[in-house]
Amino acid sequence: MRLILGSGSPRRLDLLAQLGLAPDDVRPPDIDEAPRKGELPRPYCERIARAKAQAVEADPDDLVLCADTTVALGRRIMGKPADAGEAAGFLLAMSGRRHRVITAIALRRGAQFWERSVESQVRMKRLSDIELNAYLATGDWQGKAGGYAIQGPAGAFIPWISGSFTAIVGLPVAETATLLQAAGYPLYRS
Repeated sequence: MRLILGSGSPRRLDLLAQLGLAPDDVRPPDIDEAPRKGELPRPYCERIARAKAQAVEADPDDLVLCADTTVALGRRIMGKPADAGEAAGFLLAMSGRRHRVITAIALRRGAQFWERSVESQVRMKRLSDIELNAYLATGDWQGKAGGYAIQGPAGAFIPWISGSFTAIVGLPVAETATLLQAAGYPLYRS
């Protein structure tokens, strides 16, 4: 049984490595990640993770692991910012407030799915103009849901979380291990 990671994220590779795993192949799917009109953050995130898993070409016995991470402020989905201006808007909206980070996992073998989503609460400190502009200048916001990554320079802006740190990074390690075991993947080999 081969494990295929349906993601180009170096963070997800690192998190899999925490389980002692290296995927047999990495195949990032190309799907439309646009939210549907009125779609709420959690169902959106779960739909995208499943769509990614469905889009990855694999043999019937291969296990395809995909995930999606969404940052939500109330009902608003804060995706990957298109530019520094949108990143600044996201960060200012979250400044001094709590928001949610949802990561959905979809594991597929043939037509069978194992799925789970994890929601964490995150509080961002109130950002000064100097902090915001210095952070935007790093470029670390690029390709990151909500315009930041907790494991990067923006970690200095996050004094409190409730939930799973690894889910906020992009792949909840405990839940991923549970799904892999449920699918019959030999996680702990002697």
